[in-house]
Formats: sequence, structure tokens, C-alpha cells
Amino acid sequence: MAPIVWKNPPVRECAAVAENRRLRLLSFPRPSRMPTALPVLYSFRRCPYAMRARLALVAGGQPCELREVTLKNKPAEMLAASPKGTVPVLVTPEGPVLEQSLDVMLWALRRDDPQRWLQPQAGTLDDMLALVAACDDDFKPQLDRYKYPQRHADGGEPARERGAQFLRSLEARLSASQHLAGTHATLADAALMPFVRQFAMVDAAWFDAQPWPYLQAWLSNWTASDLFARAMHKHAPWKSGEAGVAFPPA
Repeated sequence: MAPIVWKNPPVRECAAVAENRRLRLLSFPRPSRMPTALPVLYSFRRCPYAMRARLALVAGGQPCELREVTLKNKPAEMLAASPKGTVPVLVTPEGPVLEQSLDVMLWALRRDDPQRWLQPQAGTLDDMLALVAACDDDFKPQLDRYKYPQRHADGGEPARERGAQFLRSLEARLSASQHLAGTHATLADAALMPFVRQFAMVDAAWFDAQPWPYLQAWLSNWTASDLFARAMHKHAPWKSGEAGVAFPPA
């Protein structure tokens, strides 16, 4: 199959940032056997950062103990493990506490990557990490301003237009290939999809009316997938002293 040529070149990071992400990926060891204790995942179902972490855990078949939290009443155990108080938080049996969603994704996929999410057909892993960085650093602030215009002087429709510029670049990518990094889904797709979904939900009629058929189909396919359904199971909030629930669900 001939290689896919991007209509827009992948977003690039500076060498130092790319090297830092590469070292972070390599720092997660692949154990020779499964530890007895399960990792503990503190998560909030609707948070897009927690969502991307759960998607990677499902894709990698990584079992863990899920503790669903409410952000207005964060459990003391979570705050003891991660005082910053945001989700996701993954407490691993090996010792490290992973406090960033991308770190959780890389940890899970380094252990097992049956769907080749770390092996893009087009571009490189660094290209995917650069695209995720563009989403987190540039698109996400516009999403927040669009979704909560009352909190930002430059919110509402101006923020929507700034966010739409990023979505147009995704539309261009998807017009050239079925997924963001080639012929199969990858970390890039799973990491960006929750944020595109949240943007679309602010005004679904507006989003559906945009000339973005490839992006709309991509989002629809993701949200209709069995993988997404397994990552989005509803669970009652976890209470201290109780056992969490087994994740991923059967």
C-alpha cells in the first residue's frame, strides 16, 4: 500500500519537549509477569482526560481497580496519592503514581499494545505526541472558553472559531486516511476524541452543520464503538473502605 501523504504536515514539538516525552514513555517498565496487586485508577466518567486514560486501559486489556470519584468530594486516598486533586490518577503496583492522562495511556500500552496504538501507519510516535500536545496546549483552552463563556472575556463564539481552526486541521488529516495517523486507530485518535466530542456537544446542531464530513464520521464511529462503550460504563461513586470495581468491564 502506498504511504499516505498528509495534506497538512503533522504538528512538531521542539526537540527538548519531544525528548522529554520519549524518555517518559521509555521510563515505564514492561514487567516480566503481572503483579499480584491491581493498579488503582481514580477516575471521573465525564472528564475527557480520564476518558482517554480508560480507553487506553481497555485497548491494552490492562485490568485495574476502578474508583469512580465525584470532583466535589474527592476521597482522601486519592489526595494522599496525588495532592493535585485531578483525575485520572493511577496508583501502580510497581510504585509510581501516574497523575497525567498521557502517562497512563503510555504505561498501559507499553505493557500490551494488541491494537498497535503506539505504532502509527503514517508518521511516528513523536508526531502523535506532538498532535496530542497541540490538542492539550492549544485546543483545550479554546474548548473551555467556548463551553464556559461566562468565565472568560474572550469566550463563546470567538473561542469556538479558534477551536474550529484545529478541527479543520483534523478534517484535512481524516480526508486523507480513516484515522489520524493512518489506516488504523492509534493513541492520537483516542487521546483527541474525548475533547472533540466535548466540543461537539456544546452545540451539536452547529457542529453537525459544519462541512467536516470526515471528522463527523470519525467521531461518530468512535462513540458507537464497543471500546468506547466499555470505557464509559457508569459506576456509583467509590466510598472509602469499599472495594473498587473491576475494570475494564467484561
